[in-house]
Amino acid sequence: MIDRTSQIDTLLGADTGKPKLLVVDDQAINIQVIHQIFASDCQVFMATNGPQALAICKDNPPDLVLLDIVMPGIDGLEVCAKLQADEATRNIPVIFVTAHSDPAQETEGLLAGAVDFISKPVNPAVVRARVQTHLTLKFQSDLLRQLVFLDGLTGVYNRRHFDQQLDKEWGRATRNESALSVILIDVDNFKRYNDRYGHQSGDDCLKSIAKTLKKAMRRSADMVARYGGEEFVCILPDTSFQEAMFLAQHLEGQIRALEIPHEDSDISPWVTISLGVSARVESDDIGLTTATDQAELVSRADARLYRAKSSGRGQACCD
Repeated sequence: MIDRTSQIDTLLGADTGKPKLLVVDDQAINIQVIHQIFASDCQVFMATNGPQALAICKDNPPDLVLLDIVMPGIDGLEVCAKLQADEATRNIPVIFVTAHSDPAQETEGLLAGAVDFISKPVNPAVVRARVQTHLTLKFQSDLLRQLVFLDGLTGVYNRRHFDQQLDKEWGRATRNESALSVILIDVDNFKRYNDRYGHQSGDDCLKSIAKTLKKAMRRSADMVARYGGEEFVCILPDTSFQEAMFLAQHLEGQIRALEIPHEDSDISPWVTISLGVSARVESDDIGLTTATDQAELVSRADARLYRAKSSGRGQACCD
């Protein structure tokens, strides 16, 4: 039913999994009906009340929400308004599913931010068609937003998106008391590379490195961005310090394995990288230490990157 083109998948860097659909209704039978319609085409998540729906949208944002209006406690109109008020969830389309056909209520729902209305009992063909339409619009909007956040040269995310994503992941890790790590990466002796081979070759070198770094990410939430010049950065949610260090060492080896010639390097005949690793929670001789904010998380990684470079380059530094 729902087809994401390979072009959109490539540009977004998205996985090719099924779209995520959240069904919110206080009546189990209504959820079951929707689930049967979409089970083969979508990942269907369920919530039976407003607070539960808001929590799911915050921690695991769906691609679209099918939302009942009349529910005890927080009703659908308030849920929709809260989703619209939160920057992290305002781009999730909401379709109201309601047994009422009151034009005033429909107007109120549209003003709250809904994109469509579907009447109960639902007609499977109608609900499938409307969901497909709004998912297509959602994916197109996502594509345009993502293009704004891509680095024009390398195709990975840019510094602006890194800053926003780090804020988001820091907040999530703090709320959930989960792991979060960062790796800062610098291409060794890159000015010498440009001086010897020219800026066009330098651009090609950065493109190859960016592609390799992105390919080496192991989880869908892991992110690579161009931090500036010849520097890159990785955000690794739910990744411990030890796991991030292991990945950093793997990344260093992967770049060496490209065997991009660098005759003016004093480290290797090939292009190499230096890396600095930090995590939200780390252990030292005293015990566990926690970064106070995302700025400290990055500054720790930056200090370790500096030590990696001053200690000979071509290595990952963790202390």
